[in-house]
Amino acid sequence: MTSAATAEPKILVIDDDKEIRYSLERVLSSRKYQVLTAGSGEEGLEVVKEAKPQVVFMDIRMGGMSGLETLQHLRSIEPKPMVILMTAFGTTQTAIEAMKFGAFDYIMKPFDIKKVIALTEGALNAYRDLVSLRDKEDRPILNTDDYKEGMVGKSEAMQEVFKVIGQVAFSDVTVLITGESGTGKELVARGIYQHSRRTQKPFVAVNCAAIPENLIESELFGHEKGSFTGATGQRIGKFEVCDGGTIFLDEIGDMALPTQTKILRVIQDGEYQRVGGMKTLKTNVRIIAATNRNLEEMVAEKTFREDLYYRLNVVRLRLPALRERKEDIPDLIDFALQKLVKKQQTHVNKVSPEAMTLLKHYNWPGNVRELENVIYRSAVLAQGEAILIKDLPEEIRHGQLSESSKGLGPEDADEGRSETPLESLGDEDFSPHAISRASREEAPSLLESLSVGDLWDQLYEKTRAEASGNLLSVVEKELIRRVLRETGGNQVKASKLLGITRATLRKRIDQYDL
Repeated sequence: MTSAATAEPKILVIDDDKEIRYSLERVLSSRKYQVLTAGSGEEGLEVVKEAKPQVVFMDIRMGGMSGLETLQHLRSIEPKPMVILMTAFGTTQTAIEAMKFGAFDYIMKPFDIKKVIALTEGALNAYRDLVSLRDKEDRPILNTDDYKEGMVGKSEAMQEVFKVIGQVAFSDVTVLITGESGTGKELVARGIYQHSRRTQKPFVAVNCAAIPENLIESELFGHEKGSFTGATGQRIGKFEVCDGGTIFLDEIGDMALPTQTKILRVIQDGEYQRVGGMKTLKTNVRIIAATNRNLEEMVAEKTFREDLYYRLNVVRLRLPALRERKEDIPDLIDFALQKLVKKQQTHVNKVSPEAMTLLKHYNWPGNVRELENVIYRSAVLAQGEAILIKDLPEEIRHGQLSESSKGLGPEDADEGRSETPLESLGDEDFSPHAISRASREEAPSLLESLSVGDLWDQLYEKTRAEASGNLLSVVEKELIRRVLRETGGNQVKASKLLGITRATLRKRIDQYDL
């Protein structure tokens, strides 16, 4: 084992090829990392236990213990290093096995030096995130047993929803639930049912939009043998199955007008007939309906029956979109992770503060359903105990932020955003160019007299005259230079003012040779 350089952080290279160890040691030492080396998996494990490196580069094929075997042993050592596997055999199996056993990434031989450096920096950032999260000693906020209905939310908007559920649950009043797709309308319907007097009878959910128009009546009311082609026997419909219980008609706005007429009769008289049948049947069901469409407009357009609308709209319960209750996002994420852990589908039970900031400021067009899918995907891809920024989908990682997040303070911006699109920067960032002859005292009044378009127009014309096909870099370089000058070279203050992480700022300083 050898050691090079004395600076932190520590990088361990495990390979039975002396030339590989020497090459990586030279590359990494030049970046001011402390580099340790080992010639076998067995030796590498001892180095990890003693020196506790943050990142390990390790060959997959070695004499003695293989890289994958060594990786499995490393999973039991705390703190766990980020492991980057090296191979000259880039097979499908190699990639699958490397990620299956928890490697941070893998790299092909011969090495691309830029990729080695980029992987090292990425692994170090991930390690710091995990250590930071571990130091906070976060604990789960919720208990899944306390939220059996799956409805989670401390926000004022959701507390109002829970109140209405409590008020209507014990009666048999018809409830119309409205809200965007993915807000949890079926969960609310089940919540009403579970707190009602009908819990000993069935709860049946029917997605009206998912059933073809020519089959929806058969699905709801049943049919008699021979009533249509393919009706080889009698079929019992949902209303008959659900007698005494609760039926949830989801996406009722997609229901055809003829079926709406029959639903109206059930609500008014509790009567219906099977398709092709002559006998009138009776049913005692509570109807809860839901839609993400504007029924008032549909009534005006004659595509939804007005009398049915009023029958359904006895008690109306609107579910807020997730972007309207972002304070609930940490609880929803915690609840989703606990469910996954309970089902033994993941070992991940935390989210790093940086990743949480991005999740809290994403717009969530798919609402809670999209959030759950993102958490499930990210937990599956995460190599450590927590979801990090690198585990999030690209649209969340790269600044697809909501309108409300554009007003983030510097502290929030630094915590969660790795890149800042130019269009999200405030007007004042470019004011020195637009009012170069003005004193600082005159700046506010001049800024008020200029529109954002005026500032951008001047900036664009000037930059285009000086740059040749590289406008973004020219603007970014000058902006970073001015912020560094304003903060006296303090990178912490500069990164906060720019709304980027310190790591990103350091990369830009190196890139532009500032």
